[in-house]
Amino acid sequence: MKLEDEKIIELYFARDEKAIAETSSKYGSYCLKIALNILGIMQDSEECVNDTWLKTWNSIPPQRPRIFSAFLAKITRNLAINRFNYENAKKRSVPACAALDELDYCIGEQGTREDFDRRELERIINSFVSSLDERERNIFIRRYFFSESTPEISEKYGIKESYVLTILSRTRKKLKAYLVKEGVFNG
Repeated sequence: MKLEDEKIIELYFARDEKAIAETSSKYGSYCLKIALNILGIMQDSEECVNDTWLKTWNSIPPQRPRIFSAFLAKITRNLAINRFNYENAKKRSVPACAALDELDYCIGEQGTREDFDRRELERIINSFVSSLDERERNIFIRRYFFSESTPEISEKYGIKESYVLTILSRTRKKLKAYLVKEGVFNG
């Protein structure tokens, strides 16, 4: 039987190594899918997940995540992106690149103003994502946070792939307009 997240977090606070085993048992495949969506190579993804367990061990305590699965997803995603950037500095062929290239429409053409720091930009994007309706928000997050392919998203929501692409296109346009309105871009 798998432990509840709060009990796993308590194991981390007690510095009990069972915390890692419980985390791996409950969230191993979840984190592996995230890493694999970004890296596209099983061995690299497995190493990334192992690094996730180490980073989690080193982060808890002092941190106490409110949503443990999101905490793990963020660590895994950041580690996978860092590894991807290191391994693929000159070549761009993994599916994660396609998702990032799609977002270039919103942030790549003009670049952000220098006076916006990362935390402020993160706050603005989180505010935008929170304003979306539930399905639009979930599709956006699955594509641009978890790097899921449009066929995967289409299958999950039981809609045509062309409709997923339409939703993503409209959402990117809304994001661009929102970033302009918030002053991230000069317009």
